[in-house]
Amino acid sequence: MTVPPAGDPAGQPHDGGPSPALSRLWAGWRTTYITRVSDDAAEVRPDSAGRSLFERILASDLPDRESGVLYRGETCFAVLNAFPYGSGHLMVLPNRAVPDLGDLSDEEASELWKLVHRAVAAIRTAYRPDGVNVGVNLGAGAGAGVPDHLHVHCLPRWSGDTNFMTAVAETRVLPEPLTVSWDKLTDAWPDPGR
Repeated sequence: MTVPPAGDPAGQPHDGGPSPALSRLWAGWRTTYITRVSDDAAEVRPDSAGRSLFERILASDLPDRESGVLYRGETCFAVLNAFPYGSGHLMVLPNRAVPDLGDLSDEEASELWKLVHRAVAAIRTAYRPDGVNVGVNLGAGAGAGVPDHLHVHCLPRWSGDTNFMTAVAETRVLPEPLTVSWDKLTDAWPDPGR
């Protein structure tokens, strides 16, 4: 990237990217999320019927495009992360809430891994990344935001993506709305017979 000449307006493209003079990025969703989770974590705790956040999403009456559900399997499903690390960030998880891998039935464990394979294939097709992160945080101490319902994170990554904005400004740079991510990933999902 070249440095723009003095007086060049911020945000003008230079070698395909914005000017280094760009002074602000808006991540308005972050404040809402931090306030909600900090004030009352009821959203991520089981409800009065004992259903986890993810069980409630799976059972909602919303169309899949609105709820972010990408794929529904026999025992597991895939859903967009509502507060993604980057565009294309999805999660694969069992339909029922279990906190640990050892709590999965053989059928759930098998389908979970099969859907992780499909999720990675969809991410590669939809985003053409340099790599893909796949990870599981088991328990609050490991960083799980919803510790009662294990979920496998799958997200595209690119060389040179150092996440400096997250480190210095608690801001994610997301170039597309979640509905666009949903469209791309469902179009790229290897098993369209949902």
